Amino acid sequence: MEKSTTFAQMHELSIAQSIVALAEEHARRHQALAIEEIEIEIGRMAGVELQTFAFALACAVKNSMLEKARIIRHDIDGEGRCAECDDSFKVETLLSPCPRCGSYAVQLTRGKELRVKSIVINK
Repeated sequence: MEKSTTFAQMHELSIAQSIVALAEEHARRHQALAIEEIEIEIGRMAGVELQTFAFALACAVKNSMLEKARIIRHDIDGEGRCAECDDSFKVETLLSPCPRCGSYAVQLTRGKELRVKSIVINK
């Protein structure tokens, strides 16, 4: 159990560090003095443990251009569309059946996002 917990933490830390690196690269490209704000979208079906990610991001921004930045995080609920009956519905897990017809032929339409939506820099 301990090894899988450590792997999950490393996964979220790696994502957080990548976000910091991406934001800093963008800021440097525009000769920014600092990053004031970053807005992130994370789908609940993206394979990211949100509490662990929040902690990892707090660690990753230390001593970076994001250290004093306002961090806005949008958690996006999963949504799916049934291939059998075309019903759209909220998805709690990747293997959620259609609540209308019970089919497992569900295409995820939202909830796997993992992106930096915006970065506000200070020149």
